[in-house]
Order: sequence, then structure tokens, then C-alpha cells
Amino acid sequence: MECAPDSTRSPPEGLDEARPVFLVGMMGVGKTTIGRQLATALGREFVDLDHVIEARCGVRIATIFDIEGEEGFRRRETAALDEYTRRPGLVLATGGGAVLAEENRRMLSERGCVVYLRAGADELYRRVARDRNRPLLRTADPRQRIVDLLACREPLYESVAAITLDTGDQPVAQVLRNLLPQLPVRPAVQVPFTE
Repeated sequence: MECAPDSTRSPPEGLDEARPVFLVGMMGVGKTTIGRQLATALGREFVDLDHVIEARCGVRIATIFDIEGEEGFRRRETAALDEYTRRPGLVLATGGGAVLAEENRRMLSERGCVVYLRAGADELYRRVARDRNRPLLRTADPRQRIVDLLACREPLYESVAAITLDTGDQPVAQVLRNLLPQLPVRPAVQVPFTE
């Protein structure tokens, strides 16, 4: 079963209760926050891939970058992604750079419904400017770094996305109200979304 190819089309006929939903997008776009509430609405398990990697390593992502570099972190990310994209009925929030590897993009595209959560550079910077746990933003100009990362990654997010949804400055509840009708899965129960 395929997902709707973009946000302008209606969801496909029929529902697939086991097809996992993968959230991709830049750091700070809201993948974890939206993913948790989406999983609740769908009656599914939620997993944040970065949290899985941190739990397995016993340290924060920033420390993994310090010790193993980005290349070491990306190897760990690919291994975890391979494992979790095979699990049915899951809502999975990926890290912002998970789409960089072609192998990862293939896994995401082939194994689930990929939702690209999108926001502009100014909004992303506003959300993450004070977060010191973002290793890629340890630079003299973190706002420019976000602009550069977004320019590089946006085509990759778009290449794997079945659904693209702007989050902007919308409340999570509104994002979910916009997203749920586009998914090829049925909500488990009517859940009042918290703002």
C-alpha cells in the first residue's frame, strides 16, 4: 500500500494498520513532539531514533559526535534505522540527518509512510538557538548553519516523503489535525490533542 504522494492528494483507498509512519525533517521541526501525539492518536508505539542511540551508547548524541565524529554516529544511526524501520505499526521520529545516506533513504521509502515535517530556517533557528545539545550547531553562526543544512537536506526529505506538512508556528494540535486525514491508517480513538 502506498501513501499519498503529497499533501494535496487524499489518502489511498483502504487502510494499512501495520504500515509504520516515519517522521523526517530538520532538527527542531517537532518530530518528537508531534510523533508522540500522533502515536497516541493512532494507538501505536512511538520511538525517537536519537533516543534509542543515546540509550544504547549511554551518552548524549553530542558526546558520540565528540568521540566518534559524525561518521561514527551515522553508522550507529543506519544500524538503528535498519532495525526500527522493520517494526510494524510504529511511529518513528528520525534524526535530522538520517536522510543523508542513500541506504537510509531507501529503507525509509520502502518500509513505511514517510512524513516530511517542514519549517523555515528562521522558525527552526528560533526553536533550537539555545539548545547546546545540537553538535552540528556548535559553530560561530548557528543560524547560517541551519540555512546551509536545510538547503542540503530539503531535496532529500522531499525525495522520500509521501506526505509533506508545514509545521511553521502552528500548535501541535493543528499539525495533527492536518496530518491525520492524509495518513493511510485510522486513528485508534478520538484523542483531544494538547496544545
